[in-house]
Parts: sequence; C-alpha cells; structure tokens
Amino acid sequence: MTVIAPTPLLPEVAAFLSKEHGLLIDGRSVPASDGGTFPVHNPATGELLAHVAAGTASDVDDAVAAARAALPVWNAMAPAARADLLWRLGDELERRADEFGQLETLDNGKPTGEAGGLDVPLCAQLFKYYAGWVTKIEGDTMAPSSGMAMHVYTRREPVGVVGAIIPWNFPLLMCGYKLGPALAAGCTMVLKPAEQTPLSALRLVELMHEIGFPAGVVNVVTGDGPGAGAPLSAHMDVDKITFTGENATGQKILEASKGNMKRLSLELGGKSPSLVFADADLDAAVEGTFGAVYFNQGQCCIAGARVFVQRDVYDRFVEGLAGKVASIRLGNGLAEGTTMGPVVSAEQRDRVNSLIASGVAQGAVPVVGGGTVQAPELADGYYVQPTLFTDVTTDMEIMRKEIFGPVGMVGVFDTEEEAVALANDTQFGLASGVWTTDVKRAHRVAAQIHAGVVWINTYGMFDVAIPYGGFKESGYGKELGREALEPYLQTKTVWVDLG
Repeated sequence: MTVIAPTPLLPEVAAFLSKEHGLLIDGRSVPASDGGTFPVHNPATGELLAHVAAGTASDVDDAVAAARAALPVWNAMAPAARADLLWRLGDELERRADEFGQLETLDNGKPTGEAGGLDVPLCAQLFKYYAGWVTKIEGDTMAPSSGMAMHVYTRREPVGVVGAIIPWNFPLLMCGYKLGPALAAGCTMVLKPAEQTPLSALRLVELMHEIGFPAGVVNVVTGDGPGAGAPLSAHMDVDKITFTGENATGQKILEASKGNMKRLSLELGGKSPSLVFADADLDAAVEGTFGAVYFNQGQCCIAGARVFVQRDVYDRFVEGLAGKVASIRLGNGLAEGTTMGPVVSAEQRDRVNSLIASGVAQGAVPVVGGGTVQAPELADGYYVQPTLFTDVTTDMEIMRKEIFGPVGMVGVFDTEEEAVALANDTQFGLASGVWTTDVKRAHRVAAQIHAGVVWINTYGMFDVAIPYGGFKESGYGKELGREALEPYLQTKTVWVDLG
C-alpha cells in the first residue's frame, strides 16, 4: 500500500506537546505529589508524544478540596454569567476545531476528519446547549393536599463535587458529556481522563482557565485507574461519580462508591444488534450498518457489530457490506485519504486480534480480514485489520464479548420473532438498529428490543437535546438532553408556616 505523509502539526499543537503536562488543580499546573509521570504515545506510529503527571491519592485529595472550595464561588456567580462562560467555551472550541482535532488524532488515532469535523463541533454544541439551561433550573410551588396553612416550594440545587472518569474512544467529546450538564447544574468537578488519551482534556481545561472559569471549578487528575481513578471513586468528599467505560471498571466504581453512598451515573459497554429485514432499502442498510460497526475503528460502545439479516437478502447484503469493508484505507489519521486509523494502544490491538483469532478458531468465516496487519509501513502503529465474519453462532466469544475494534459479525434469521430474540440475546442493552420499510413492524420491533436506544433506518444519530443511555448491564443514567441534568441536581423542599 502507499503511505501518504501526515499533515504537519499546527504550531499551537506542537507548542502544547512541548510543554510539561502537570495536573490541573485549583487553576494551576502542578506535578504529581511523588513526581511520577507516564508516557503518552501516538497510536499511529508508536512515537512518544509527551510525559504526563501520574496522579496519586494525595493529588486526588487536593483536587477534591479545590473543587469543594470552588463550589460556593461557582454558585455565587449570576446564572447568566455562568451561562456566558459555557457559551464562550463552545465558541472557542469551534474557533479552534483544527487545533483540537489534530490533538485528538495524535492522542487517539482517529482520522482528523472525524475528530475536527465531528467530535469537536459536537462538544462545542454541548457547551452551548447546556449554557441555555443554566438560567432555567427552577423549583415548584405546591399546596398541601391536607389544606394546611403552609407555603411549600422546592429548590433545585447542585449535588456538589462530581468525579468524572472518562474513556479513551472519544476523549474530548466525553469531557463535554460530563462537564456540560454538571457545570450547568452548578456542580464542580474533578476530571480523570483515560491514561491513554489525556491530552485534549488537559488542553480543554487550560482553555477554560484562559476564558475566565474560576480556579477549582474543574480540576484534572491524570493517571491510571489504581493511582487516580480508584481514590477518586472512593473519596468521601465526592458527592457523585459519573463514569463511561467498560463494565468491569463500572462494577469496581459501584463498590467503591458505597462508603458515602455517592450518586452514580454509569454508561457501560454494549453488544448492539442491527436487524435487517428483507423489505429494507438494502443499499441504505449496508451503508448504515457499515458505519454502525466500523466508525471510530469500531471503538464505540454503541457499535452495532451483531448484524442479523433476513435470509431472503442475506447473500446480497453480505456482498455489499464486504465490499465496503474491503475498501477501508488504513493509515495515519493525520494523512489525507485515511478512512480508518489505528486502535488506541498496543494492548487494545492485541486484545482485538486475539478475539479475531478466537472467531476463526471457533468456526466463524472471515469474508474480509481475519488476520493481522502485515503492511510494513504500519508496523510501528497499533493497527487492526478490518474484519467481517459470517457463519457465526450466538455462543461464539466474538458474539458475546464487546470487541471494541473494527470487527463485524453477520448472522441470519427467518422470522420477526427470531430476529427480536437474537437482538435481546445479550446481557447488554445500550443501542440497536432496525432496517425495514414496514412502519408497523418498525414500531413493533422497537418496542420489543431491550435497549436504551433504537435507531430505525439509520444508526448512530445523536443530538445534544436528545437523551441517550442504556438498559441492563449497559448502565444507568442518561447523557445529553434535559435528562442529563437530573443526576447533577437534588431537590430541597421548604415549608413555611402561614398560620
């Protein structure tokens, strides 16, 4: 294959990478308490990008104390002033889309067209959307049913200090998912980005300080799970934890939160199905399921990797989807023409390749891919061969585990009842897709699928105003929309004796 040279780094990106990257606590960049650091690598090349401070339990203590001290300061600001800061942050992100997009590509590996063209604008929209909510958080007045001479009203108050632990697949966007509603509700935050991708979170919070957010409102403790994530989850002065990531970590956070009965929002894994009925627009279904499986290198919790197709159109569908998978251009996300970058780390590459090998060993047929990347030009990066399996059975490891890589599986069904049963045959319940031109069937099937989101004749649509979240072992609590504010608010009832 021909390797295209990557786009040169923007001066502001190069300058940021050349800096020391400390923790951001109380508005200042500080080293870890023990001086520890960890390396951050470019997944496209394996090259070192930066060394970043490795936070400790002591650093988490300092960050939580700063967030606690900033809580009354943040809430003493006029709501319109807080809304203005969030709006200005959205404006600055839009203005710096190329800078943040390039930084995100370096850190995560995704093509810059996705990072700068999708992730950054959506993050900016999130801040602007929640800026509008700051001035609209209201309580109620009510009359006691007993007729007592009482004036009763409710106040909607911030939960307090929030610990946010975010994943590596959409590093900047996940910052927006957590920060937008939390700050709009009046909370302060300690943010723990994934150790694989800490750079855009650090740059974002630097930018927040530059445009006038008070010190301590948002603090960043970088580091790994045991060093920074675990002490944040268990901290007795943290009022709420919001987490997006894998189920095993979510279960640890659930246990750690028991000490002070923290509130929790957990957006966990998925093994989402797409159902393609024989009456579907087949071209649209191929295009939609291709994106559902392979977008972001398959590193999406909503990835619709379990595709089930009605027998009458199965062969045609597989042929169409296989053609699209075969046309993927692997390469450096900074290079023009790349349609799929590397996965985030060597560890993730090896995990996905192991699952691909298990699929082959258990009898699944790889109609595209199925091996490891052999191109010497890509040998130093963390690349995975895009793979499409057929002849799958529901007991295979690839059909049960969340792969989080560019791997899709196509099965077959005959009846609507069988399709629904296959869709629900998982412990997860995050998302799903239905492809049919039968309106009655679309609504009938959507009602029977046990998942928090059902997309009909589309897949992966998001909007800042529309809630999103899972069922079953995919977690609880909603992201986006008005519902995302609720976990960051608590209701106080006030009684006034008028007698």
